[in-house]
This record gives sequence, C-alpha cells and structure tokens, in this order.
Amino acid sequence: MNWQVFKTRALTALVFVAVMLAGLLWNEWSFFILFSVIHWGCWIEYQRLLRKIDPSYASVSFFHEYGVVLAGWSLMLYCAGDEYRMGGISLHAIGLITGLIFSLALPITEILFSRQFNLKHISYSAMGIVYISLSWALMISMRSVDGLWISAKDDQFEIGRIVPLVVIFSIWINDTMAYITGSLIGKTPFSKVSPKKTIEGTIGGAVWCVAAMGLLAYYVRIPVVHVCVIAGIAAILGTAGDLLESKLKRMADVKDSGHLMPGHGGFLDRFDSLLLATPVVWLYVMVAVK
Repeated sequence: MNWQVFKTRALTALVFVAVMLAGLLWNEWSFFILFSVIHWGCWIEYQRLLRKIDPSYASVSFFHEYGVVLAGWSLMLYCAGDEYRMGGISLHAIGLITGLIFSLALPITEILFSRQFNLKHISYSAMGIVYISLSWALMISMRSVDGLWISAKDDQFEIGRIVPLVVIFSIWINDTMAYITGSLIGKTPFSKVSPKKTIEGTIGGAVWCVAAMGLLAYYVRIPVVHVCVIAGIAAILGTAGDLLESKLKRMADVKDSGHLMPGHGGFLDRFDSLLLATPVVWLYVMVAVK
C-alpha cells in the first residue's frame, strides 16, 4: 500500500465529510448553498465530458454554455420552500421569473449567437437539465417538506431535515459496504462498464445499507419501513447512477470527471449515485411519506 496516497485520500475524505455535514446540518440556507455549489460543479464537469465525447459541443456559444446552468439553477430556486426568502420575496417566485426569462432568452441567443443551430447540442444540454438540475432541485424540494415524525419518546424529527440525510447516509453506506464485500468475496463481474464492481459486492452493499439504516431508524424511533424503503431505493438507484457516470467517463476516455478531491475525483464522481436516487426518493416521499 502507498501510505502517502492513503493519507492524501483519508485527509481529503475527512474534509469532504466535514463540509458536507456542515452544509446539511447548519440550516436551510447552508443546505441550499451547498447544493448550489454542487450543481455548478456537476455542470462544469458534465460539459467538460461532453466536449470530450463530442468535440463539436465546444462550439456552443457563451450564452448557451452558461445559460443552461443558470436555467437549471432557476429550477432549484423554484423548488425551494416558503422558508427560503430574500427581502420578503421567496426563492420560489424568483425561480419562476428567472425560469420564464431563460426559457425565452435561450432559444433567441442560440439563434443569434451560435455559429450554427444544432439540435444535438440542445439535446445534450437538455439532458443535463434532467440529469443534474432536476435532481438537485428535487433535493431542495425534499428539504422543504413540512411534517414531523414523532418518536415513542415524543421526540420530534422534521421530515424535511431527516429524509435528505437518510438518502445521503444510505449512499455512503452502500458504497462502502459494496467495496468491502466485493473485496472480500466478490468474484462475478457486475457490468463491463465498471469491471471492478461485482454482483456479490453490489448485493452485499444493498443488504448492509438497508439493514444499517433500519437499525438506526429503530434506535432513534422514526418509521423503520419508510427509512428501509428509502435506503433500498438509494442503494439500487445509487449503483445505477454510478454505472451511468462510469459510462460517460468511458465514452470521454477519462478516469475521473474532475479533480475536486485528490484521490477521489470530481463532483460527478462524488455525487453520481445521488443524482439518480434523488428523483425516485422524492417521488416516494411525496406519495407515501408527506
């Protein structure tokens, strides 16, 4: 083992966890700022991958490149709850107004400033809105959910605070346990896209994820069934998200999407699992939990 590499990875991991926990737990604004930064970082790396996959994407105009990111951020503003207000104006209202502006301005600027009107480039950017911006917008929406889980000890847990933590901790546990299980007993490759993943590791990660989150929910006395379902969704869709990002990197012929954390890759490398899991968890929360 290269101990210098190990120390670098361990140190950056600790910094990453500290920043994440501060953003998640401090208040609703730290949560919004954290995922706004993640949103921008993911978009920068996504567009970088697109330029490697299809070099013609480098020809998109300045207005296209940054306009779609701002349009996606407007979606995050729109999904913010009533507690997000600036000077008496809700972020929801600001997001609605800016979203309408960008929906009109982007097609006009695309026609006026692009060297050529290319539907392929527009489709790439539209996929980014769905893949990145919609996921983080729904994460903000989950943070804004009203309602309480009341434990047998009469402890009150805000659903909007707890559910995002359940999803993120589930992803971390699944990734960790899948790696450990795969290293110990993994023999059968899971996918050609990610040769290091094994079926044994994938199943082990999901089982341990659901079990650990279920025990935690039982201990703090919040609904075990809901937590286990969310953990299961996070484990399954998290693995799918990891494979999707691996496919994009393979198409771009790169090892990491970026260099945010030495030894750990970029924004997409760190949050790929969360990108696919979040929309399905949001749907479950809106239908079964809220």
